[in-house]
Amino acid sequence: MSESLTEILEEYEFLDADERYRLLIDLGRKLEPMPDALKTDATLVRGCSAAVWVYPTRLADGRLHFLADSNAAITKGIIALILLTVQDRPAAEVADADIMGALAPFDLKNQLSSNRTQGIPNMIALIQQTAARQD
Repeated sequence: MSESLTEILEEYEFLDADERYRLLIDLGRKLEPMPDALKTDATLVRGCSAAVWVYPTRLADGRLHFLADSNAAITKGIIALILLTVQDRPAAEVADADIMGALAPFDLKNQLSSNRTQGIPNMIALIQQTAARQD
C-alpha cells in the first residue's frame, strides 16, 4: 500500500457510510498476501468476531514488517489501517506508537458495528506486544 494514513483519512472524510465500507474493503484487498501456512493458532488475534491473523517479520535493518489477513473483508480493511501506522518501523517505535490515537479521526466505533470494532484493541495489543519483545 503506497497511500499514507493521512491521504486515506482525507478521502474517508468525504465519503458516506457505504463508500467508507468500500474504502475499507479496498484497503484490505491491497494487503500483502499472507501465506495460509502462517495462519495458525499462534498468529490468530484473540477477541475478534472475525478471524484475524498477524505475523511479524524482522527486516534486515531491524524494522518490523507485518503480514496480516482476515476472513472478513471490512475487518481486513481495519487491520490494513492499523498496519499503515506501524509497518516497516523500528520495534521500539511500534511498541510506543499511539495507534488508537492515529485511528481516532476515522471514528470507527461510530462508523462500524461494535462486532467489527471490538477486536481493534486486541489487534493493536498483539502488534505492540510483539514489537516490545523484538526490541
